[in-house]
Amino acid sequence: MITSVLVANRGEIACRVFRTCHELGVRTVAVHSDADAGALHTRTADAAVRLEGAAPADTYLRADRIVKAALASGADAVHPGYGFLSENADFARAVIDAGLVWIGPPPEAIEAMASKTRAKKLMGLEPLTSVTADDLPVLVKAAAGGGGRGMRVVRRLEDLEAELTAARAEALGAFGDDEVFVEPYVEGGRHVEVQVLADTHGTVWVLGTRDCTLQRRHQKVIEEAPAPGLAPELTASLCAMAERAARAVDYVGAGTVEFLVADGTAHFLEMNTRLQVEHPVTEAVFGIDLVALQIRVAEGEALAAEPPRPHGHAVEARLYAEDPAAGWAPQTGTLHRLAVPGVRLDAGYADGDTVGVHYDPMLAKAIAHAPTRAEAVRRLAGALERATVHGPATNRHLLVRSLRHEEFTAARMDTGFYERHLTALADPAPDPHAPLAAALADGHGRSRFGGWRNLASQDQVKRYLMAGEEHEVRYRHTREGLVAPGVQVVHVDADLVILERDGVRRRFEIARYGDQVHVGATALTALPRFTEPSAAHAPGSLLAPMPGTVVRVAEGLAVGSAVRAGEPLLWLEAMKMEHRITAPAAGTLTALHATPGRQVEPGTLLAVVDESAHDA
Repeated sequence: MITSVLVANRGEIACRVFRTCHELGVRTVAVHSDADAGALHTRTADAAVRLEGAAPADTYLRADRIVKAALASGADAVHPGYGFLSENADFARAVIDAGLVWIGPPPEAIEAMASKTRAKKLMGLEPLTSVTADDLPVLVKAAAGGGGRGMRVVRRLEDLEAELTAARAEALGAFGDDEVFVEPYVEGGRHVEVQVLADTHGTVWVLGTRDCTLQRRHQKVIEEAPAPGLAPELTASLCAMAERAARAVDYVGAGTVEFLVADGTAHFLEMNTRLQVEHPVTEAVFGIDLVALQIRVAEGEALAAEPPRPHGHAVEARLYAEDPAAGWAPQTGTLHRLAVPGVRLDAGYADGDTVGVHYDPMLAKAIAHAPTRAEAVRRLAGALERATVHGPATNRHLLVRSLRHEEFTAARMDTGFYERHLTALADPAPDPHAPLAAALADGHGRSRFGGWRNLASQDQVKRYLMAGEEHEVRYRHTREGLVAPGVQVVHVDADLVILERDGVRRRFEIARYGDQVHVGATALTALPRFTEPSAAHAPGSLLAPMPGTVVRVAEGLAVGSAVRAGEPLLWLEAMKMEHRITAPAAGTLTALHATPGRQVEPGTLLAVVDESAHDA
């Protein structure tokens, strides 16, 4: 039997696997980069081994270092998690050759299916070898991984080469393999997948469907099981194709077969030879622990002839550290508090942890299960609405509004959902009383020292930044307490404000972290009373929108180069995703401070495009 498992991964999935291992009485070993030395998965494991460096290419993508760590720590098995080396056949062989148990499919099955190009050939399909205008739009995809990395939609033929280059660079950084391929891009469909689990005795469980249609930047946002609204015969066909794919490669362990469903027809996409991020919805519906089953299968146990019967419906939402007001740029900083009441929460961070620049911005997954789809969706939306998320900006409001959107509740969504609705769904619509509540709580704390008792008639003014806009509020401190225009102040202390308006009382819980103030679900930044002069930047200055690393500069770009409006000039990598920095207008490049490998902070001057020089 397996006694000690090393998880060759980090963050949420490592914590998830450790939780099951501890329930089974199995010892756990973490590996960590220098950036993850104090991370939650490192603290959760029974033992931890350092992988020197911070970049994935030097740490989590180094199969030799991970195998060495497993042997040094006394682990007798390796679980790959998802991402990184989880679909790397050479890594699986290295683990097996070292005398360790590989908790995953055979290397031969990974080779057959983990490469999307080989998988398509196995299923009788071929990627595009050449692209013409008649083939557009097309999708560029990484052959060796998923999660939206190395994926680009191309709608103009002249953009293809640049997108291939960007996709290769992103795939290499995420998976250690820069192979990409091109396939037709089917619009208006739904992303549906089937979970399979197979043992070494010839049994293959088909554990129903999942719907992962709601995606942004090709990353799944909301997933559910079972996929709603599919015709019974289509569901049966999807499950049969998934079982056929698993049996075709003598599959062992957990895997997922993905399809695009359009006009009642299923188009095979790929088979992921690993556990999926969204596996908890299947666990909830079938009442199983897929990680525990992975371990038992790796130990040689046989599955029952038939899987458990499904019950109810489950929905999962991914909580990302990203700022809608800043173009969804990944966010870093301290996660002061994270709590989502009443639902399962699989998190990679705990209160007080730092969200850094090196890895995926996903903080946690929230999963709700109920007897019906409507109940599960309502439960998850309510839990996220009441959640406490103090720290970097997140997509929490997007999740709540997506779950309550009529297209989603009626199961009429397709892959273009966010293209149509993102602007409206991302509208912050913050609580208009939040700045006043923050100011009153702050004023209560100050009043203890009697600073304003002789100035009862003087308005106190506070300024806050909320959802990218500045808000000014006024109140007074009187003998009767704090008063404000338009509302009755019922109660004020440093942590709680109760306001009444038109007979309706509302409670506002207050939390402060330096200049950051959280009033319920609304985040504000306290501004100084007088605006401080800031460093002026020349017109056309390109500033880093997020912390990250400069990974590429456009070929031949130098001071004096003429550039076109919208032309890509350089690329930043932040949290495993590439972000393109483009020219704001046609002009001449008069300054270039970005060089590959340079670490930058938000607001760092990268380059300057002088429009007037171009006009002259």
